[in-house]
Amino acid sequence: MAPQNRIGSRLAAALWRVLGFSIMSAICGVLAASLVVPGVAAAALAVRTSITFFNDLPSELTVDSPSQSTKVLSADGKPIATFYAENRVKVGLDKMSPYIKDAIVAIEDSRFYQHAGVDPQGILRALASNLAGGGRQGASTLTQQYVTNVVNESLLSANRGDQVILSGQKNVLDKLREMKLALELEKKYTKDQILEGYLNIVFFNRDAYGIEAAARHFFSTTAKDLTLPQAALLAGLVNSPTFYDPSVHPENSIKRRNQVLEAMLRQGKITQADHDAAVASSVELKIAPAKQGCAAADMAPYFCDYVSHLILNNPAYGVDAADREKRLYRGGLTITTTLDSRLQAPAQAQVDATAGANPDKWGASLVSIQPGTGKILAMAQNTVFLPDPGKFDTQLNFNVDSKDASGNDLNGAGGFQPGSTMKPFTFAEWLNEGKSLVAEVDASRRTYPLDFPWRSSCGKVLGAYATAQKALGAADDLQNNDAGYYRMMPVNYGLYNSINTATFAEAAQLDFCGIQKIVDTVGLHSGVDNAPVNMLQLGNLLGAIGVAPLHLANAFATFANDGKYCTPIAIADVTDAAGRKLPAETSSCRDAVKPEVARGVNSVLQDVLKRGSGIYIAPKVQDKVPVAAKTGTSNNNGATWVAGYTTGLATASFFGDTLEGQKRPGQNITINGKFYKNIDGYMLAGPQWANYMLQVAGLYPAAAFPPPPESMTKPPTPAPAP
Repeated sequence: MAPQNRIGSRLAAALWRVLGFSIMSAICGVLAASLVVPGVAAAALAVRTSITFFNDLPSELTVDSPSQSTKVLSADGKPIATFYAENRVKVGLDKMSPYIKDAIVAIEDSRFYQHAGVDPQGILRALASNLAGGGRQGASTLTQQYVTNVVNESLLSANRGDQVILSGQKNVLDKLREMKLALELEKKYTKDQILEGYLNIVFFNRDAYGIEAAARHFFSTTAKDLTLPQAALLAGLVNSPTFYDPSVHPENSIKRRNQVLEAMLRQGKITQADHDAAVASSVELKIAPAKQGCAAADMAPYFCDYVSHLILNNPAYGVDAADREKRLYRGGLTITTTLDSRLQAPAQAQVDATAGANPDKWGASLVSIQPGTGKILAMAQNTVFLPDPGKFDTQLNFNVDSKDASGNDLNGAGGFQPGSTMKPFTFAEWLNEGKSLVAEVDASRRTYPLDFPWRSSCGKVLGAYATAQKALGAADDLQNNDAGYYRMMPVNYGLYNSINTATFAEAAQLDFCGIQKIVDTVGLHSGVDNAPVNMLQLGNLLGAIGVAPLHLANAFATFANDGKYCTPIAIADVTDAAGRKLPAETSSCRDAVKPEVARGVNSVLQDVLKRGSGIYIAPKVQDKVPVAAKTGTSNNNGATWVAGYTTGLATASFFGDTLEGQKRPGQNITINGKFYKNIDGYMLAGPQWANYMLQVAGLYPAAAFPPPPESMTKPPTPAPAP
């Protein structure tokens, strides 16, 4: 460049500095006048106009609690998951190390306790340094920085992130508005309140907003326990969280930390010995990456997902979906669930062990309900939430419905065919109509043609089993699993041995509308659309419509609870960031099945494990606690079950095809290194249930089941001879 051009450039730069100095001096004059004599008319028209303009700027700033993380806990207080838009845990100033309070003031605003929110002296000092070419200096006080953070946080919470203005993007009007708000803020709050608010809102890292989250993220400690060098490093970080990130730029962070320590020493906040020891110390990071959402849950990710959907679907948590999502991710809720971590760990271990490596992606699940309360105590399945090499991944929850009763999404698989686990409900109606549990039925009958005279007081029974009528839409003749059961037999014998023809022989003597009422009253419904299971459709006597394991477990919990049905619940308590109670779920129970009917069912289902279809299930839970159960298998063996219970715990165990369409037969397959020609309820779902129940049944009362009335156990009196 020619010498003349260089001289011209320097002259222009000098003129701009003089002009900038004049402008900022005027601003400082306006600030001084506003602070000292805001109501006094100034002599000069320009100053008077400036004061009027400044005083007319907005002065109200709504300081809401900043976005905070939501915690989901088990019933026994164990962490399940955290939800956040910004990972933040609010703490009081008394819960922060004095080092961090002194460090942030020393490096960001040494005159914080002397000025009234705006520091004209600091503005002139920064201006002089900038104009003299001494490097760019900021002049925002901590109060001004707090104002900026509060405004931006409000915009983000209102989904107006595009309106956020960062410090380097502000014009003179933005700065004046910030100053006015800072002045007014200092009239409403003490210095300590402002400092506390600042340290709780300021950004340290994309996974750490506020000092508590920063302490946990970088050092695996708390804000209260920060050491001097740790506090100095974090105080230095806020100036440029990327450039001074110790995990990415350790040299930059150490240099900045030492600048903070030097400022603290210069201002008399630490001794020379403290300074020297801190400067000599190395940066020992203990990074604890924040985990957000159910995919990163400490346990029970699918239960977590279920709980999150309950919150997001409930109008009690917001007027619309966006409002509810904001409350979940920004509201600092503490959601205490019904999950019992003592049950969840063994449940997860069992479902993971059942299929082993599982290259063919067979599904296994367990869910437990507490009879008498409806509390969901455990919910597990043998998948991972996010793709992981060699793992079976899905976000669908095997244990719950696809949608809730209002049609809201629950992210569930939509249920599986329950097979013979449906048979006890026909048997319950048998007892409900006053019949003996040892009465004999004709299980030899295999044909039920289209014109069979079923009894139904509420509609037409649909379907037929008659090979000769296949051309007319009938199914093949009824089949039992084994050939030796086509004969007369007691109904209890037919149930504990799971004989299809015995169930149909019972139904032939019942009002189908009574069966329908039993199924409805114990809460069974289609897992796909929440519609009732139509028991007037013959195939549903044998479990042709998919039901969710959660509701099957709860139906059996109704028998365990002497016939009282309780709605399943997962959320025991919810509080917001201020400790206010929000709506949770409470136990809601009602009479569903007569107590004597429930006792009759319980007496027979205990025999399933002692002498019936579950006799080969090992280990023998029945040797340890009084327990009842029912096995179940779908027609193609693709869905297999054991639903079993004590008086204190009901569990549905499932194993089968959970892939889209659920059409794979469970035949000629190898599971965990063992070949199965046909899988049955007792083979995989059975041991999964038994191993789990053996570990956990004792944690809840497992008393003897009350016996059925004597009249129910007597053979019926033969009809007199004609």
